[in-house]
Amino acid sequence: MHFCDLSSCYLCLMQRLFFLLAILPFFISCKSDVVYEEYPVLYQNGDSILWANKNYDDSAWATRQTSSADSVFWIRTRIKILENPAAMPGVQVNAFGAFEIYWDGVFIGTNGKVSDKNTPEIPGTEITYFSLPDSLSRAGMHVVSFRASQSYLTKEQRGIYVKMDLYKDLLTQPLIITSLMNLMSGAFLIASLYYFFLYFNSSKRQWTTLIFAMICLLFFALLILEFIKFYIDIPYTQFFIRLEAIGILTMIIAVLVPFYFTIQFNFKRKKVLLGILSISLIAIYVFNYRHYDYSAQLYSICMLISSTMVVLTAIRQKEKGAVLVLAGLLCSIVVNKYLVYDFGLFIGFTIIVLCMLYLHTIRSRVIEDEYHSSMLLSSRLQLELVKKNIQPHFLKNTLTSLIDWVEESPKEGAKFIHALAAEFDIMNTISEAVLIPVRQEIELCKVHLTVMQFRKEINYQWEEFGIDEAEFIPPALIHTILENGITHSIPIADCGIRFSLRFVKTNIYRQYTFETIAENRIPSRHGKGGTGFRYIQARLSESYGDNWEFSSEASPTGWLSTIKLYYK
Repeated sequence: MHFCDLSSCYLCLMQRLFFLLAILPFFISCKSDVVYEEYPVLYQNGDSILWANKNYDDSAWATRQTSSADSVFWIRTRIKILENPAAMPGVQVNAFGAFEIYWDGVFIGTNGKVSDKNTPEIPGTEITYFSLPDSLSRAGMHVVSFRASQSYLTKEQRGIYVKMDLYKDLLTQPLIITSLMNLMSGAFLIASLYYFFLYFNSSKRQWTTLIFAMICLLFFALLILEFIKFYIDIPYTQFFIRLEAIGILTMIIAVLVPFYFTIQFNFKRKKVLLGILSISLIAIYVFNYRHYDYSAQLYSICMLISSTMVVLTAIRQKEKGAVLVLAGLLCSIVVNKYLVYDFGLFIGFTIIVLCMLYLHTIRSRVIEDEYHSSMLLSSRLQLELVKKNIQPHFLKNTLTSLIDWVEESPKEGAKFIHALAAEFDIMNTISEAVLIPVRQEIELCKVHLTVMQFRKEINYQWEEFGIDEAEFIPPALIHTILENGITHSIPIADCGIRFSLRFVKTNIYRQYTFETIAENRIPSRHGKGGTGFRYIQARLSESYGDNWEFSSEASPTGWLSTIKLYYK
């Protein structure tokens, strides 16, 4: 399966999950099946079991919590049930501390353990559920009383929130939400692992692939942290750790998403944009410290604004896919504005991830087209390599010289034939290879010099220095430079022509220096190089991308060609 096909499968999967997430708020209703009215919450420092009595007069109690770390306090509120519940009702309580709960004076449960003089407090969880018997939950006025303590985080006077609903719904609604969110988070986890594997196993690693994998992984962690409260009991003393982690993850995602778009759409001022964005996010964190939901909303707004700026620039540059991404960002803005934060944030993020995944399908198509083009280039280079030694001009002159040598000196003619056969054998061996051992390349050059020495009756000498036998290079690379040296050089008196190959290796690059020591012929035309140079450049691009340099110029002793190969 091609990379594009896999991306399309993920895109389809994410679209289906997005649909489930989008309709989630509609079938998880916030409306309670128990019809009731709420009354103000009242507080009183001290400890008396009489305060649990339904008929106790609490008119003098305070409307705000003022307890200290080592004190027990009571909380009372009234709930008026307007209609008899259709099934067993329940109570959801959100509060900091530990408490005992009484319904019309009847004890119905605890959350943690309230501190006493001799025993420290055992912290309760921030959210708890209690069932109510039918005998206590008929229509009418009811009093809910709490005997409580808050020995830790005493500065966090968050108060208490009481909600009524059918007990079954109080338990099942979080499970439904969590199951759908787990399905969503699983999709993001698989996507992140896939793109991480794709990045680390790719010969040409792309930043967009790594960033997208990181965004999916962070979004997976964000989903897990947001809904972990439904299946793990978190003491109120650890309540803010989860919110702090959610805020940090949201901040990182708010940087990575615009960063992804700046790379994908070739945004020129990415450093300026990301610098301003980072400063803004840090300022939001500092000035709104401990305002977690509000800070996360501001992070999302900064992310959407910066991403929109990048996409608008991309539209002006006529980048492919920019219009669709802009539509996705606008949808995300609308969702964040009109939906509850918990749902709006994740639906908005999912829309953005879908847009990014769509851009990946576009990029994967481009990569696939480039791959096919490279295959065609490789085939053309193979044909070019074969043509180099079977061109009519070369064969005609070589065969003519061969006839003369066979007639004049059969023994030398036999050597000529063996050298020519050896050159063709090596050419046939390396014609389909992308890289060959450098020693094989050198043997090809030496055999070619033997052939040309018979043909031109010129003394050719070969020298090599510092050659690393473990190195590989594209086929016929040095051979092509050698041919140019033979064609465009004049022997120096009786010394012939000398060819010197040197190899140098550093921590940054490997360098081959090929020098032709002879007199240079006057060029018949001026240009950037003939077919030989184009062949060299094509071979280097095929094997090393842009990580190479090639130069060829006259030197005081003849002609100097340099190939520098940089490490990735």
